Amino acid sequence: MNKESLFARIALIATVLALCVVILGAYVRLSHAGLGCPDWPGCYGYLGVPETDQEVQAANALYPDRPVEAHKAWKEMVHRYFAGILGLLVFTLAFIAWRNRRNPRQAVKLPVFLSILIIFQALLGMWTVTIKLKPLIVMLHLMGGMTTLSLLWWLSLRHLNLFARLRIGMMPARLKKLALIGLLVVVVQIMLGGWTSANYAALHCTDFPTCQGEWWPQTDFGEAFTLWHGIGPDYEGGIMSNTARVTVHFTHRLGALVTLLYLGVLGLMLLLGRLGENLQPVGLTLLAVLLLQVSLGIANVLLSLPLGVAVAHNGVGALLLLTVVTLNHLVFKPRRA
Repeated sequence: MNKESLFARIALIATVLALCVVILGAYVRLSHAGLGCPDWPGCYGYLGVPETDQEVQAANALYPDRPVEAHKAWKEMVHRYFAGILGLLVFTLAFIAWRNRRNPRQAVKLPVFLSILIIFQALLGMWTVTIKLKPLIVMLHLMGGMTTLSLLWWLSLRHLNLFARLRIGMMPARLKKLALIGLLVVVVQIMLGGWTSANYAALHCTDFPTCQGEWWPQTDFGEAFTLWHGIGPDYEGGIMSNTARVTVHFTHRLGALVTLLYLGVLGLMLLLGRLGENLQPVGLTLLAVLLLQVSLGIANVLLSLPLGVAVAHNGVGALLLLTVVTLNHLVFKPRRA
């Protein structure tokens, strides 16, 4: 196996693993296990989770405010193990890319950037724990994971040539702009979803399509989107007022409506062939993933945020992002990264 083929396969494996890490991160957060290990990178000073009575007693003495809850601790540590393996794969990609840098088909800058990003992502993971689930850090950690996933998928698309059989004809110049706007819309909506989750606002509108029985509930955008509340407080469970959390949730709903309308129209135009030849499969995929994501979001409200549905909402959100990334990859000619 040559270096280019090896690079492509590792990139695809890393992409799948990154998706798993994103979903695991959502599971940890939504099952309230984000502080299952109050230290980093270990857990109460261990590489695993304290198990014997002596280990548990020592851990509880070290962190009296965070007594050992093994089921939460293991969730957190499994997430860290997967993230650690992903980091090793990303560093391997950067090493292979640098060794193969004289090959004009080899992406170099992007793998190196991914290595820097994965280090920063690890720091965000540490700060998530040590700063006690500060919402801004939690949201940035989510976006770092989504960015890592997207860039790995871009590398996979480029080096595996997965859509070689999809013979795309001439495309209107406006499609590039529409695809980029679609990517921006999805990114902003994921950020709003992350902010909603990080501030424990997912259940502050329990009815649908109204919120608190109103089409436009009482809001406080100033408090809702104050990003910095200082270091020191324990943010588990959230510290915002009810009105601010309703505002966060309601804004996420407004973002969902914009996302549905924009990507829905874009998907229909692709499906009907209005934006280029042979892009119908992309349009169909975009519409299917979009409708599934909206359905999961509504189900979260009506069913009071069941864990499985909430995790699926995060996972399908990642798939929606990858679908839009794929569209952008198809309409922009890949350049040497």
